[in-house]
Amino acid sequence: MRELFLTDAQAHIRWIEMPGEGPVRVFLHGLGCTGASDFAHIATHSALPGGSALLVDLLGFGLSDRPRGFSYRTAAQADAVARILEHRRLTGVELVGHSMGGAVAVRLAAARPDLVARLVVAEPNLYPGGGMFSSPVAAQDEDVFVREGFARMLASLDRPDYVARLRLADPLAVHRSAVALVEGASPAEGELLAGLDRPRAFLVGEYSLPDADTERVRALGVPVFEVPKAGHNLMIDNPDGFTEALTRALAVERR
Repeated sequence: MRELFLTDAQAHIRWIEMPGEGPVRVFLHGLGCTGASDFAHIATHSALPGGSALLVDLLGFGLSDRPRGFSYRTAAQADAVARILEHRRLTGVELVGHSMGGAVAVRLAAARPDLVARLVVAEPNLYPGGGMFSSPVAAQDEDVFVREGFARMLASLDRPDYVARLRLADPLAVHRSAVALVEGASPAEGELLAGLDRPRAFLVGEYSLPDADTERVRALGVPVFEVPKAGHNLMIDNPDGFTEALTRALAVERR
């Protein structure tokens, strides 16, 4: 595990580095998850072309610090990830993000094109409104959620693998992240994705279809790759299928 102290946030952000030959890939997890739990098995998959990997725990999640004064908006998380890349003197990485991490990845690619050579997002939050998980969280008062709602949510979830990841998250970070996803930002991540001038692709799980965002992205000319036998947690539901789709997505050429 590696770490970097961010003076603006007054917190350490942490990540795991996995060595390899070839392009550097940076993986960003979704709301309530961690880099290693979601992507270690993907980064080391035998079907994925060689490359090194950084598995980032976004601030407030996994092993990274939980700054109370941090906004947890996608732009702020993107800036924190950019600091890692600057610290490691990395440019032209292959950036992969899932769900909230996909929104963060889009923000990073748009704000710092010098750092990102290609982008793959898996069912990212692209427009205001949130998702099935973030919307109910954001509807709660922050203090109430931190004090009671987070524990109730952990007890009510019927997916043990997600509970195992979520219980490592800071309740405040979960709530503020959910609020940020519901409120959105201007311009929206969907608009930023459409305007990127580098190779980019979109992954969606079979069980998530039909999906309005997928159709909007497809209409914008972004290549879409479907992961069979998978829902929103597509890299957990079908690791082999996700890796195959990711490999194809990483081969997309510049438009």
